[in-house]
Amino acid sequence: QVQVMESGGDLVQAGGSLRLSCTVSGLTSSDYQMGWFRQAPGKERVGVSCIGRNGEDPYYSNSAKGRFTMSIGSAKNTFHLQMQSLDIDDTATYICAVARAPNCRLIGNNGYTTYWGQGTQVTVSS
Repeated sequence: QVQVMESGGDLVQAGGSLRLSCTVSGLTSSDYQMGWFRQAPGKERVGVSCIGRNGEDPYYSNSAKGRFTMSIGSAKNTFHLQMQSLDIDDTATYICAVARAPNCRLIGNNGYTTYWGQGTQVTVSS
């Protein structure tokens, strides 16, 4: 059984930083793509960042570029999202996901089985 679990969400002031972590267990293959999504209240889930299993082909949304950095942890079943210069528009539930796909932009795409975490809440106060 594949399990994906996020941690690190918190209440932070605007301008602050936060590091999210995601731990994956139960995948028999180490060949998978990893990604972070977020969903704000009343809005659709959107992609924030993604990366290949060996750190290849990183992607960042326009809102994440220059502020967020995705990395693979020393324990290869973990990955992180370092967020800096947070603003109130970053308030959302952050969800990590993994999928076996040719590239990380296909996480969540029909035709590629995606495993989703439950999400961790990030709230940025002014």
